[in-house]
Amino acid sequence: MPTRIITREGYTRLQEEHDHLWNVKRPEITKIVSWAASLGDRSENADYTYNKRILRQIDRRVHFLRKLMPQLQIVDYSPQQEGRVFFGAWVEIENEQGDTRKFRIVGHEEIYGDKKDYISIDSPMARALLKKQVDDDVVVSTPTGDKTWFVTAIRYQPE
Repeated sequence: MPTRIITREGYTRLQEEHDHLWNVKRPEITKIVSWAASLGDRSENADYTYNKRILRQIDRRVHFLRKLMPQLQIVDYSPQQEGRVFFGAWVEIENEQGDTRKFRIVGHEEIYGDKKDYISIDSPMARALLKKQVDDDVVVSTPTGDKTWFVTAIRYQPE
């Protein structure tokens, strides 16, 4: 089961998605479905069938968000985190070959969509990095064996 924590920015994005789906998208699709239903035979009405499916997808997502959001705990930045890797940190790491990676450790619900540089707090990499400092070695177990990384930078974006 994923850890139920989220950054303030992530929670705000989920809230905005919910509000957009419920207040903008759903009323638009409902109007189209009503119009298509008024045309008569629904069995061969592509507009009705397609938009009814879209409406079900919106309703599923809204239901999911309404169930999820009260369960999430928002974790804000704290000045005591400086110098160590904790939830919400932007971390830059490098391996012995000189390959570098830069990502932010966030909640499970924040890693989807266009956020390619986010990793879940539940990932093996994030778990290995927690409480590390700059210049610390991090050993991450992977299916192909243990990999060693070096922490080169840690930063937070306080609200």
